Amino acid sequence: MPVWKEPYLETCCRSALRRLHLAAETGRPHGLRDEPCLKRLTGMRLAREGDDERFRITQDGEARHEAEILSMARRHSFRR
Repeated sequence: MPVWKEPYLETCCRSALRRLHLAAETGRPHGLRDEPCLKRLTGMRLAREGDDERFRITQDGEARHEAEILSMARRHSFRR
């Protein structure tokens, strides 16, 4: 089991990070239920807010998604 040097992500924030990954460059708009998590992810530099007021995943966010979410899916044989 890896030892994380990064701050813990609550389940809701991990889910928001996954949705950001899936949204790709389209991003996620303001006003959705996960906006508090998107703002938290922005503060952690895992997401960024564009001039169009949409949240998008950053390279750090993609790396965290790969390390934390996809690796867990592989360990438990979940589909991507």
